[in-house]
Amino acid sequence: MPDEEPKKEQPQKPDPVDDLVTTAHTLRIGDRELAYTATAGRIVLRQEVTTDDAFEGHKPKAEVFLTAYTLNGADPARRPVTFAFNGGPGSSSVWLHLGLLGPRRVLSGDVDAPQPPPYRLVDNAETLLAHSDLVFIDPVSTGYSRAVTGEKPKDYHGFQGDLDSVAEVIRLWTSRHGRWLSPKYLCGESYGTLRAAALSDHLQQRHGMYLNGLILISAVLDLGTLEFVPGNDVPHPLFLPTYAAIANYHGKHGDRPLDAVLAEAEAFAGKEYPWALAQGSRLSTVDRAETVARLARLAGVSEDYVDRVDLRIEHIRFFTELLRDRRRTVGRLDGRFLGWDVDYGQERMSADPSYLAILGPYTAAVNHYLRVDLKYANDLPYEVLSERVQPWSFKEFEGQHVNVAGRLATVLRANPSLRVHIAAGWYDGACPYFAVAHTVAHLGLPEELRGNIGFRYFPAGHMMYVHEPSRLEHSAQLAEFVTA
Repeated sequence: MPDEEPKKEQPQKPDPVDDLVTTAHTLRIGDRELAYTATAGRIVLRQEVTTDDAFEGHKPKAEVFLTAYTLNGADPARRPVTFAFNGGPGSSSVWLHLGLLGPRRVLSGDVDAPQPPPYRLVDNAETLLAHSDLVFIDPVSTGYSRAVTGEKPKDYHGFQGDLDSVAEVIRLWTSRHGRWLSPKYLCGESYGTLRAAALSDHLQQRHGMYLNGLILISAVLDLGTLEFVPGNDVPHPLFLPTYAAIANYHGKHGDRPLDAVLAEAEAFAGKEYPWALAQGSRLSTVDRAETVARLARLAGVSEDYVDRVDLRIEHIRFFTELLRDRRRTVGRLDGRFLGWDVDYGQERMSADPSYLAILGPYTAAVNHYLRVDLKYANDLPYEVLSERVQPWSFKEFEGQHVNVAGRLATVLRANPSLRVHIAAGWYDGACPYFAVAHTVAHLGLPEELRGNIGFRYFPAGHMMYVHEPSRLEHSAQLAEFVTA
């Protein structure tokens, strides 16, 4: 037989490299002009590889997309920097980036004046960039962030993998830009608040990085307060004040002012309602009837419905039930928004009208802005909110609720200078305000540290910045927070 030809070695694919693009910009705020630098692109995350006690180098694992804004000429030792991300899991940072914090924002409209396509970007005169440099991070599989060729995306689709990768982005950016002595803040929204609380502990313990503050928008620190599963009655009272707020907004309480409705709902949710649920079959006929009547009146649904669901109103079912007689559904992210469905006999609405109202504007804006204004070109789809991260792994919490409140308390005890800003919307049906207040009330903190945590409330929903008065008010509060 003829000799076989030797196999040709395949050329080794070069390691990925950062593909950052830098552009210069100015923004006029009143009589002040901000000159700033924007940097957009992907940075390569690497892992130290050791085999048989021999160090073999740093293996590329993922390419994480970020957008950073730095004020020209500022003193890095005095200039704060805020690292921001959204949640999901599976969400890019587009919402905080183009809705609240960044130097440009999308005009998405609000419940009474939705914007039709095509949409517009405008300068954001209330940008936090006037007071802090900004770094927006898209976790792996969101935005343009991806695992590198040959690596498994699912390594990042879980609590700890996500935490490790986002922390590494923060460490790298801080080191490369000489910002270890800058005041540092984390800003998260939704699941991003759970990430931020855990990150504050991770950064402190793993890298010795102590933070100045946490900004938690539409916060959740204990997923057990949100999980409607058999045997867990905790969420039902914690969602009730939000149900009452939404019912009030849609006229279910006549002309009663919102603050009076919330006060009654909070009092009932804090005492009689959990007691009634805890009784189970021991609840007397009289007490059950009184609980049914009170719940129905506060939540704006019929007594028959409350009785049929055994005093336990699940949130998606509530958004479907509240205005069933009007053949409308209400939003989960923002209960002010109304939608239509194809079947008004079903238990759960087909889609969240408040999410549908903002998805189009934000998606169009970010795709235009990154490529046209920031000159970053990438033919991958920008994943605004990706389902590819599911199922999300919480293996670290096997057999227990996912709860990072203890980690936040640990950080505060070790770093008593840390301040926490919690922002909540009355009409947020995803992360209800009363739930995070309940969690914070149970933190293991000495009395002298409880003042480090402050709450701010807004007459809007999960993305309260789509409501213009709330956006303006919140922007002023954040400016004060990072400069205090």
